Amino acid sequence: MADATIRCMAVSARRGAPLSLEEISSTALRLMDAGGVEGLSMRKLAAELDVNPMSLYHHVESKEALLAQMCATAAERMHMPPDDDTPWQDQLRALATAYHEHAREHPAMWTYVHLHPELIADRRLPVWETLYRVLRLAGVPESELRRTSDVLHAFVTGFIIGEIQGHMPDDPGEIDRNFDTALNLIINGLAGFAS
Repeated sequence: MADATIRCMAVSARRGAPLSLEEISSTALRLMDAGGVEGLSMRKLAAELDVNPMSLYHHVESKEALLAQMCATAAERMHMPPDDDTPWQDQLRALATAYHEHAREHPAMWTYVHLHPELIADRRLPVWETLYRVLRLAGVPESELRRTSDVLHAFVTGFIIGEIQGHMPDDPGEIDRNFDTALNLIINGLAGFAS
């Protein structure tokens, strides 16, 4: 471990500070936001970080591994509604809004994730754990959690893809109203589990 740290420090010495995976991921996300997946290369990332490209490989084995790391890191930064006494409707609205905002802030990464669904398949990710908790509060039985969460995810994903691809008005006020309509449909539909 010490050898790896010394090696990382040595190869990144030209910028005067060791690299961290967080710094690599954040910088890569910024490049991806600006130029899409095509705009991100290990060479461009190294230039942006002022390091030799080989120094990146001490932290990630490939561009694909870096993209997977970026997706995981970004998903963890989404603001999850707290597990408190807030009504499930408000918690679901907060979760969906955080997901929607995340997708709009990072459309290239969000699109990449949905072209590689294995990146979000782990049901231990905070977004899935939070959704399961909220669905339980809404009265969804355990036997229906997976199916219901998959359908909701597909519904919201389709909505966001429609936005990203320009199938919906891109006026900010209209975007919010359209998403609010979608959330009302979801919430009203889920209310049937509680009755």
